[in-house]
Amino acid sequence: MQPAGEHEVQLELLAPKITRQLLHDVCVMYHANRRVGTVRTKSRAEVAGSSKKLYRQKGTGRARAGNRRTPVRVGGGHCFAKRPKDWSYSLPRKAVRSATRMALRLKIESGEVRVFDQIVLPAVKTRHLATLLNASGCGGQTCLIVTSDIDVSLIKCARNIPGVSVIVSKDVNADMIVRHRHVLIAVEALQYHVSRVTTAS
Repeated sequence: MQPAGEHEVQLELLAPKITRQLLHDVCVMYHANRRVGTVRTKSRAEVAGSSKKLYRQKGTGRARAGNRRTPVRVGGGHCFAKRPKDWSYSLPRKAVRSATRMALRLKIESGEVRVFDQIVLPAVKTRHLATLLNASGCGGQTCLIVTSDIDVSLIKCARNIPGVSVIVSKDVNADMIVRHRHVLIAVEALQYHVSRVTTAS
């Protein structure tokens, strides 16, 4: 990895202010959208078994009982059976993009962002990238590598390292930035997010 030297970023331009509630809401949205929601259980109407009363109401000395499909008996149906549900929802696009820049600013202020010019590995080997991460102080911790373009060789090197992810700048979101301890971002990728602020305004 070739260090990019000192790179000055105007944090007020990247994110004028940090709204932690918005950042929280956007992360919760991404977590909800990852929920599968395919759980399903059987109600008492769907469980196999007779609907006949097991025995007469009085005179047996036992507790009164209805059919064997009642939820209080072993093998009976669920009282409130679970049904498939779609948990996904979306927030306004501008709010989501703003939360991404807020998360990036928080990482920069925490000193957990490292900017690089380009990553050049001698070979497509996991150990080369692991050595590079250890040298940059990110070894043994979660790290998000943000590139400007798709780098297949870098993706192959990082896929066997636990907690290390590689993503293109246009696909990064606030949840990814928050979930990783360190962020390695290319200069062009960082300029991409800053330029979106200026063009939007």
